[in-house]
Amino acid sequence: VRKALYEADMNEQKAFNKPKQAFNERELEVLKLVTLGKSNTEIADDLGLSVHTIKAHVCSILHKFEVGDRVQAAVKAVKQKI
Repeated sequence: VRKALYEADMNEQKAFNKPKQAFNERELEVLKLVTLGKSNTEIADDLGLSVHTIKAHVCSILHKFEVGDRVQAAVKAVKQKI
């Protein structure tokens, strides 16, 4: 019984940590820059995109990770070695 409970807990943890959907290439680029502490403006400048586009990518990342802010997303990315 303990083993079954342990395995169920581990499976739940794995499901919790995985993003809802896979990240596309651009989201991964943005996520890496977010983990470096860069602002949306800095990321936009680095990638040659508009701040509006970066905000859309960050929103998508937050949604896929099921977190409320970029700090939580960065922590998850680092923990998952993304």
